[in-house]
Amino acid sequence: MTHYLQFLSHQLKGWPQQNYYLFFFSLGCQVMTLVNAPITWLTCLTFVGTTLGVLCVLAINAAKSVNGWLGVISAICFVVTGLAAKNYLSIFEQIAYVITLDIPVLLSASWNVNMAAKIRRFTGRSWVIAVSATLIIYLVSGWAIGTFTDDPRPWVDAISFAISLTAGVICFLRFNNQYVWWIASGLAQMVLWFISFRQGSATLAMFINSSIYLMNDVLAFTISPWYNAKERQRLIKQEAIYATEVAHVH
Repeated sequence: MTHYLQFLSHQLKGWPQQNYYLFFFSLGCQVMTLVNAPITWLTCLTFVGTTLGVLCVLAINAAKSVNGWLGVISAICFVVTGLAAKNYLSIFEQIAYVITLDIPVLLSASWNVNMAAKIRRFTGRSWVIAVSATLIIYLVSGWAIGTFTDDPRPWVDAISFAISLTAGVICFLRFNNQYVWWIASGLAQMVLWFISFRQGSATLAMFINSSIYLMNDVLAFTISPWYNAKERQRLIKQEAIYATEVAHVH
């Protein structure tokens, strides 16, 4: 257990500096949102979820597998928030993240080791499959949630769900093209939670959280090891040094 906690601690270190800046910027925005509105159990839970959620996406940006635990805990918070807002597909979206990203990361030893060295890119066939899957999920989920629930925004909810679910699968398969989907997901979620806020179904914190996610996704194209070759090589060397240190301790 001690060694595992040390591993998780190591996973929070060595990120690009811009990631840390974005986290503290997000934390400041969320604190201001929290204190400027009536403080309830839902706003507090949303604050915890958004804070850990931002850490989670920043960890993915930095190709660090600590996103597993951060994702599971933030997902629990977001499920409650989605239920309160009747954005039912946002609940399934969080469950999908846990299934496609968080649990596999926690259970797969190979996924956790030197992630930066395993990054790959789409082929033409991959693009067709990913885009087709997104459209099919959108049509099926939008119809289902509109038919069988009282979701007031079924098709807005569905587009966010479809893009995010596909992005989660692409991320687990280690394709850097995931960030095209994450940017689209961020925009869709901003629309969903802004409409939910205007209709009195959610707090502004979820809209702010989505905007921070979008900033993170744009940032990934510049400094993340998913796209930046220099940063990727730095991270690979860092992981090799850490592995050597661990081996010496044992």
